[in-house]
Amino acid sequence: MKFHEMRQEDIEQSLNTNYQEGLSTEEVAIRRKQFGYNQLEEAEKQSALLLFFSQFKDFMVLVLLAATLISGLLGEYIDAIAIIAIVFINGFLGFFQERKAERSLQALKELSAPQVSVLRDGKWVKIVSKDVIIGDVIRFASGDRIGADVRLIEANNLEIEESALTGESLPVTKSTNPVNGENMSLGDLENMAFMGTMVTRGNGIGVVTSIGMKTAMGQIADMIQNAETMTTPLQRRLEELGKILITVALVLTGLVVGIGVIQGHDMYTMFLAGVSLAVAAIPEGLPAIVTVALSLGVQRMIKKKAIVRKLPAVETLGCASVICSDKTGTLTQNKMTVTHLWSGGRTWTVTGTGYEPDGQFYTGEKRVTPHSENALQQLLTFGMLCNHAELVTREKTFIVDGDPTEGALLVAGLKAGLSRESLQKKFTIVKEFPFDSTRKMMSIIVVDQNGKHFSVTKGAPDVLVGKSESILWEGRLQPKSPEVTEKVEGAISEMSSNALRNIAIAYKPIKERAVEALVEEDVEEGVTFIGLQGMIDPPRPEVKQAVKECRAAGIKTVMITGDHVLTAKAIAKQLGILKNKDRVMDGKELNAMEVHELEEIVDEVSVFARVSPEHKLKIVKALQNRGHVVAMTGDGVNDAPAIKSSDIGVAMGITGTDVSKESSSLVLLDDNFATIKSAIQEGRNIYENIRKFIRYLLASNVGEILVMLFAMILALPLPLVPIQILWVNLVTDGLPAMALGLDKPEDDVMRRKPRHPKEGVFARGLGWKVVSRGFLIGGATLLAFMLSYKTHPDHLAYAQTVAFATLVMAQLIHVFDCRSEVSVFSRNPFGNMYLVFAVLSSLILMLLVIYIPSLQPIFHTVPIVLKDWLLIIGLSSVPTFLLAGSFFARKKQ
Repeated sequence: MKFHEMRQEDIEQSLNTNYQEGLSTEEVAIRRKQFGYNQLEEAEKQSALLLFFSQFKDFMVLVLLAATLISGLLGEYIDAIAIIAIVFINGFLGFFQERKAERSLQALKELSAPQVSVLRDGKWVKIVSKDVIIGDVIRFASGDRIGADVRLIEANNLEIEESALTGESLPVTKSTNPVNGENMSLGDLENMAFMGTMVTRGNGIGVVTSIGMKTAMGQIADMIQNAETMTTPLQRRLEELGKILITVALVLTGLVVGIGVIQGHDMYTMFLAGVSLAVAAIPEGLPAIVTVALSLGVQRMIKKKAIVRKLPAVETLGCASVICSDKTGTLTQNKMTVTHLWSGGRTWTVTGTGYEPDGQFYTGEKRVTPHSENALQQLLTFGMLCNHAELVTREKTFIVDGDPTEGALLVAGLKAGLSRESLQKKFTIVKEFPFDSTRKMMSIIVVDQNGKHFSVTKGAPDVLVGKSESILWEGRLQPKSPEVTEKVEGAISEMSSNALRNIAIAYKPIKERAVEALVEEDVEEGVTFIGLQGMIDPPRPEVKQAVKECRAAGIKTVMITGDHVLTAKAIAKQLGILKNKDRVMDGKELNAMEVHELEEIVDEVSVFARVSPEHKLKIVKALQNRGHVVAMTGDGVNDAPAIKSSDIGVAMGITGTDVSKESSSLVLLDDNFATIKSAIQEGRNIYENIRKFIRYLLASNVGEILVMLFAMILALPLPLVPIQILWVNLVTDGLPAMALGLDKPEDDVMRRKPRHPKEGVFARGLGWKVVSRGFLIGGATLLAFMLSYKTHPDHLAYAQTVAFATLVMAQLIHVFDCRSEVSVFSRNPFGNMYLVFAVLSSLILMLLVIYIPSLQPIFHTVPIVLKDWLLIIGLSSVPTFLLAGSFFARKKQ
């Protein structure tokens, strides 16, 4: 039912309640059976055991486990143990990561009020919010959290902070009047209060209309449960890669076994050769190395003030094509700040950041001192007098204790050199008329040092203009005339068009008489209009450059906010988000559109204003359906479903709710949009580094496959035994591959367009590089084996050791070629010292298995004489020098 449109007496009748008595105990029991408890339900969770076993359902992992079984049956126990160790390490990593990931509903529950004051059987009693039922009459005051969705029946100067639900940066003034209109958003329902929101001023009474999962917060909870968790591009690419490798392994295994049997080899020998090929084709260390590379990226991102909650999401930002950013607190400072002042036809601007009490005043380009400008000094002084806010410091940060609007007026006065202490010596407040949403004003009566009484009023400009008899104009009092009124209204309109929230200041001399007898009309009628203070939640100073760099990187920034269209447009223009041809869309337009309709125009829209949680999900889905990789930032409860459904959710660490953090993949420690840009750069570099070690590992594996395949075709003995192949894959290759994950980004990483989300791992010529380098590595290794076997025909183990050493050396030289898409000579080989040390370590490991007697039986190796090392080094260098030669030939042309 649309309770916001109904009169109070109709609501009382439809809910069968009594505003004076509340519900009876018997009625509560009846309704409890009908409606249940006022709590958020959680979806059924997967057991820890099932979650653990789900880590092993990947097809590539299943094939590896099958290879483990076969190796064990054939007596290759070392191979079996090594493979299963890798599989289980990855399984445990995934298990512990997912166990921490799904706590959104628990965090959401903690936002619900623990206790509520409710009218039962004619008495006000305190109960836990879980026991609130539909039809209950509840009351609340400043500092209370609303325990359910309620229709207001009393509102005394009531203001409620709803940013967690609506994204609005300022508290909402509430009333009890019916609200009518089509497609109303939560922010428009001024006579409703919602579960989990906070009362910042005044008090009120309401009747409960929705509880539990039927509340606005409950609907968000349901969206969080049902929101589809997207797989990252990296996960999809590696899954495709695994299928390709497995297919290749099976085809080649069958080919080798078939050729061998035709040539007269016994079935057991050929089956063993086939298993060796399968081991060679599948890079067992790849999942572990990807995990390590992502973990190292996480450590680097923490230093840049970004915490990654889900490892695969590190690289997702690297291919993000759209960032959907919340405005309040992310693009802006979430600190209302006075930026413009107007009095008597003159305008002043104020500099400064946030609540820092430091700034300068300018009229045009000329800097002024406020105490030398009487009108400006009076405007600032009265703004501080008629004010309850306090500026406090916590951990070296300035924070406003009180209403954000009053805080902005206070900080403006402090920037002018005023202080509460000095004002208290000059003025004494003898009476106050608190702010009232009906009057839209607050007034005080003051006595100055000379004993003169006067009132100071601050409030809505249009109201104060109407109540003014005179206006301060160019330093003199002038009677209000149509001409002057038009000029004042023009100033109000101009400041409003710049999305400034205007507060008007006025005063009135008070005749000496009994102050206690004065009422609002005595001090608020016939006032002198002094001027305006215009304030806004200003953009973060570093965001404009970050938006510009994102655009250069081919990434579009979209502002999504619950604020009004005018405010959103002004901020978006300042930040460079909104360009001339871009569209702005509000919540009412979104309500009238389906996702498929939004898809047609979503690329043209840069600002979405007055949006609800459902709108944010719709926007994310429309962008994803258009092929975009979407990053969604936010800090409120209302952001959580869209954060979870986006390709990567980014939550704010300082102002963000626990719900948004638990739903996210990335948490910004400094709530700074510019940090997202740094994360994008890191994500792009991580993906490029992953491509580097995929290129390195697969080229190495192709080399191993071709050595075995060509040996079978040429009717030669096996040039490598399975344990040697496994040692190369898991140990010798592993360290250099991990070191590639630490490579620094190339200079143009943020000047490239985002990767297409459907781009395969082998895109941009990587597949050809893998095959061609693998062919050269395999050819060099086979040639070394054939030459050595020809020299020592009765010593197969020696020829196999030479082949093993050549394969390792060729790969370790090739790893430097993988640092660049162009050539080994296009980057400084000592630019990555981790790689240099990793290569040296792999060389040592290779020498250990060749020359330590206790390891020789395990790895089927024998010592190599010095002259054969010249052959090994020469042949293993051939692939890299051939490629370098072709590079210089192309460069010369």
